[in-house]
Amino acid sequence: MNGNYILQFLTELVANNNREWFAENKGKYELALNQFTEIVNTLIAQIGEFDPSIRGMQAKDCIFRIYRDVRFSHNKAPYKNHFGAYISANGGRKSERAGYYIHFEPNGSLLAGGLYCPAPPVLKAIRQSVYHNIEEYKEILHAPAFKKFIDFGEKLKTVPRGFPKDFPDGEYLKSKDFGYMFKMDEEFYSSEDFISEVVDIFKEMKPLNDFMNYTVDEVLNSES
Repeated sequence: MNGNYILQFLTELVANNNREWFAENKGKYELALNQFTEIVNTLIAQIGEFDPSIRGMQAKDCIFRIYRDVRFSHNKAPYKNHFGAYISANGGRKSERAGYYIHFEPNGSLLAGGLYCPAPPVLKAIRQSVYHNIEEYKEILHAPAFKKFIDFGEKLKTVPRGFPKDFPDGEYLKSKDFGYMFKMDEEFYSSEDFISEVVDIFKEMKPLNDFMNYTVDEVLNSES
């Protein structure tokens, strides 16, 4: 199995992002979605071998809808130009925990881990955890296997309130997201064994997810 057909469909969708074309090519979409679903279910099974929290998840809970909410957007294209799935315990795509994200997009495919847009209580707690466990956090980010990843998201211009302005590692506290990604070229998904490569990359992201989820779980448990 590879991702060539999915990317082919998405390439056609980018050039024809309208309801008429989509209706005429609904069969192509359903075939691409079925293939993506199969990939996600396979990933769930294999990730579950090194991250037990993922066991029992289902692809339907992790895959994002292709339909865009255009009510408040200047971009009125009705469909996303990508397939994405967030594999994480406690809700899949709706989970507040750090997890594993796979993204198919022509000239924009990527894998990601960590947290994206955490809720304010979680973000505050994560910053405190990073501050109090800075050496452990730096050890994760500076591990040789982690060097292939780049961080994403917005950052504050200054160290956030509540932390010493002269904290030597203050840059780590400025993040609004605590996520990292790995960008792939078009050939990545063409390989017949790309799933095993994806699993290996996600395995390298697990220490970051574990660090984040220790704090996320504390916050969620305190709120329940």
